[in-house]
Amino acid sequence: MNITIDTRRTKDINETERSAIVRLCTEAHQVDFGPLFSFLPTDGLHVLAYGEEQLVGHAVVTTRWLQPDNLPLLKTAYVDAVATNPAYQGQGIGSSVMRHLASVIQEYELACLETDRVSFYAQLGWEEWRGTLAGRKGDERLPTPNQNGIMILRLVRTPQLDLDGSLTVEYDGRLW
Repeated sequence: MNITIDTRRTKDINETERSAIVRLCTEAHQVDFGPLFSFLPTDGLHVLAYGEEQLVGHAVVTTRWLQPDNLPLLKTAYVDAVATNPAYQGQGIGSSVMRHLASVIQEYELACLETDRVSFYAQLGWEEWRGTLAGRKGDERLPTPNQNGIMILRLVRTPQLDLDGSLTVEYDGRLW
């Protein structure tokens, strides 16, 4: 299948396209993604993969602020709603979406996502955070000791990181 990849902001996606994204994510994850767009800021960055004019792959990036041990807050490309149409999984669409995504987020200092598919992302250069994880709400620290599958992607502007140190994410109504 010949794949075309497009990148668009949330504010530039029409209602028909939003419905297609929600349907794709719901089918791929077997979870209702109906409220997805109520959580996305207008500047969210979507990577859309089309095969024969049908949406077959998706990922979205929003800006969040992560802080590793002894470093300032890092402007982070937080990746959500990664999905491939189940009928097309295993054909490299998800990998193509994620490689394209990595190429369009270079203004960020770090990329991060949560997954239960660690090996898929590891083959694309993502690394699993091994240290302690927590949320941050003002000056309050919200430990997340049972959190697994937090992965980071080092970008051009990523400082030196210790994957065994602590990593916090700002609380924006959710943690990871």
